[in-house]
Amino acid sequence: MANALYPKGKEKFLSGSINIPTDTIKAVLVSSAYTYSGSHEFLSDLGSSTLNTAQTLGTKAVTNGAFSAAAPTFSAVTSGATAQAVVLYKDTGVAGTSPLLAFIDTITGFPLATNGGDIAINWDTGTYKIFSL
Repeated sequence: MANALYPKGKEKFLSGSINIPTDTIKAVLVSSAYTYSGSHEFLSDLGSSTLNTAQTLGTKAVTNGAFSAAAPTFSAVTSGATAQAVVLYKDTGVAGTSPLLAFIDTITGFPLATNGGDIAINWDTGTYKIFSL
C-alpha cells in the first residue's frame, strides 16, 4: 500500500474542521495487523493494531499546500511486532471522535521488526513533505 489520506479526513480538511497549525495532531505506529481502509474514520477504527503511545507532532507548518512537522521518536517500542506504518490523526481526547488523516508506510526502513528499542521517524523532506493537498 502506498501513502494515503483517509477520505473522511479529507472531508474534514475541506469542510474546515481540521486546522493543522492549531489542532493537536498525533502520530501513532500501527502493526502489520492493521489493514488500511478508506472507510476508517476515527482512531478507534485502528483497533488493537497500534504500538506504544502516540506522539504529538511539534513544529507543524503548512507551506505551498504541504504539511511538515518535527520528526517524532517512539520510545521503547514493545518487541515482537512489525511496525508497518504511521497513522496521523487529530486528537480530540476520545478515540471514537479523533479523525484519521493519513496512512504513511513509505518510511525508510519500514516495515520494521520491533525489538524494544526506539523508533525514529524521518519524514520526507522533498516537495510533498509528510503529505500535501
